[in-house]
Amino acid sequence: MNAAAFRPGASTLPSSTVEISLRCENLMDTDILSKSDPFCVVYYKGSAGQSEFVEIGRTECIDDNLNPVWQKKIILDYNFEERQALKLCVFDSDSNAASLEDHDFLGSVECNLGEIVSMQSKGFSRALNNGKGATIHITAEELSSNKEVLTLKFSGRKLDKMDWFGKSDPFIEIFRSTESNQYILVHRTEVIKNTLNPDWKSFQISIRSLSNGDDDRDLRFDVYDWNRSGSHEIIGEFHTSVRRLRKGPNNDNTYDVINKEKQKKKGNKYNNSGTITLDSIKVEIVPSFLDYIKGGTQVNFTLAVDFTGSNGNPNQPSSLHYRDPTGRPNQYQTAIQSVGEIIQDYDSDKMFPALGFGARIPPDGQVSHEFFLTLDPKNPYCNGLDEIMAAYFNSLYNV
Repeated sequence: MNAAAFRPGASTLPSSTVEISLRCENLMDTDILSKSDPFCVVYYKGSAGQSEFVEIGRTECIDDNLNPVWQKKIILDYNFEERQALKLCVFDSDSNAASLEDHDFLGSVECNLGEIVSMQSKGFSRALNNGKGATIHITAEELSSNKEVLTLKFSGRKLDKMDWFGKSDPFIEIFRSTESNQYILVHRTEVIKNTLNPDWKSFQISIRSLSNGDDDRDLRFDVYDWNRSGSHEIIGEFHTSVRRLRKGPNNDNTYDVINKEKQKKKGNKYNNSGTITLDSIKVEIVPSFLDYIKGGTQVNFTLAVDFTGSNGNPNQPSSLHYRDPTGRPNQYQTAIQSVGEIIQDYDSDKMFPALGFGARIPPDGQVSHEFFLTLDPKNPYCNGLDEIMAAYFNSLYNV
């Protein structure tokens, strides 16, 4: 046992990364000529002195749908010993505006991340407050640390004709199974209009999102015919796994699209509702920032400060360069401190070039569009963050 590593009274915080999946049922219809276009906004409030909820993510908007299954996930660090409150608000999108005041409120719910995680992959469900009978379903699953990313491309052939006055408008929804045999939406392709032989664009998806690092986990592909009303018709489905997809384009990765209702009605006369083929697959490992650092990557910090008149008079509180008589740091000093104290840890020599532009510099007062904050024409370098701050302060009072 390494005695030097032991610290009496200290403990590690049990923590893991979880992925939150969201869907709703029976949302209010607030649109007159169509259905609601719902999206969900997620807020978070930790127990460590945080008094207000803070927005941490929004799902995509799904058009004309009162039972949305959102593809976008919310990623959170789950800490067992901390009370982590969530508030989820559902809105009907009425415009492209970012402000929620421009959208119709469809209901909300407050809960704790622990409640969701404790239900594991069975899912957590609760009625929306002011939702008039609507329900939100939340599933949390711990994410693996797999760094692989897949680039996949699919095409379809001889899909069933679903439209009266056209062919079909097919798209695919991909689901992964959970430990309780539920399915979570992980990707939705684009819609290709009026064709029975769609050729979808290639797309990237991480192994962590697609199968949570489990190559044998069941994946379900649902093939739909898109309808403007939002009531999309199922053409059929098939199942596969990442392990099978890794084999690449071959006969094993051409799948019969099966419509269970048609199969039940037609019996042995039914073959399929078309086929879906994997056209290509590329597997890449995306290194993390820590991987780059372990590999010897150096992060170099170079600073350039704008001294032009657009910053305002340094003697006025409205200026970004305000020379506060109380010694309080101005906005430039705050920014330099915030960024510099992080970056400096990854620079081996701690010698930072610091420059300025757009000022009259001593001794003759000529305008310079590139000068050293040290005001030493032979030395642009500052040894550490403290010297950068001193050089900026010196320039602020001398240029």
